[in-house]
Amino acid sequence: MSPSDTLHRIAVAGSSGRMGRMLIQAIADAPDCRLSGALDRADSASLGQDAGASQGLRTGVQVVADLRTGLQGADCLIDFTRPEGTLEHVGACASLGVAMVIGTTGFDAAGRQRIEAAAQRIPIVLAPNMSVGVNVVLKLLEQAGRALREGFDIEVIEAHHRHKVDAPSGTALKMAEVVAAAAGRDLAHDAVWSRHGHTGERTDGAIGFSVVRGGDIVGDHTVLFAGTGERIEITHKSSSRATYAEGSLRAVRFLAGRGPGLYDMHDVLGLKD
Repeated sequence: MSPSDTLHRIAVAGSSGRMGRMLIQAIADAPDCRLSGALDRADSASLGQDAGASQGLRTGVQVVADLRTGLQGADCLIDFTRPEGTLEHVGACASLGVAMVIGTTGFDAAGRQRIEAAAQRIPIVLAPNMSVGVNVVLKLLEQAGRALREGFDIEVIEAHHRHKVDAPSGTALKMAEVVAAAAGRDLAHDAVWSRHGHTGERTDGAIGFSVVRGGDIVGDHTVLFAGTGERIEITHKSSSRATYAEGSLRAVRFLAGRGPGLYDMHDVLGLKD
């Protein structure tokens, strides 16, 4: 069987959430993918129901809370949940040999280390944003960061829906990390997370963050390079979570047949230098 004929059996974590439902729809629409499992929390009202019920789909897969049951027969788990849940899933997938696509954000250093350790046993794509467009923007930001390292102030502005619980977004942080690395700056030292009151003049090398939360904004990100007499803005706006779902399926296809390792969307999209 050629790679193009491969059937990808996919389990979805957080299957009853906004992103989970979008993933289930994308899997149903993809001829080379099949939903093999649907996981949710033990207190979810969807437990025992068909995973596609809320979208009018009949998947034949029931929503379950038990990890081993939900991962049975899966080639890959797609996880857009919370750090504590994802880390529990990482351990189970490493034990069972199930690959992972992780779009969860908000991991601390210890959580990242646990993912890196699991990647020595299974292949994992870890990315704060699975959108193809966002990852192309990250490549553009790398080039801009190198070229505009002198004489330009850098600001990162992001906006998301009112239900998002972490700030700044993982995508905003990733954008800032890419720019800082390209410009030879240390984000941990240069980041300005908030401004209030008498802040004084901007310090050289600062990378500022502005966060908006409201309504049903899916995700808007802008990196502003402000120089003397000119400004450059590199912006990405998402109008649908479908872009994240489609990018996730590209990541699943990328992982098929690969050995253990920690990959990102630049690996998936062939954007590595």
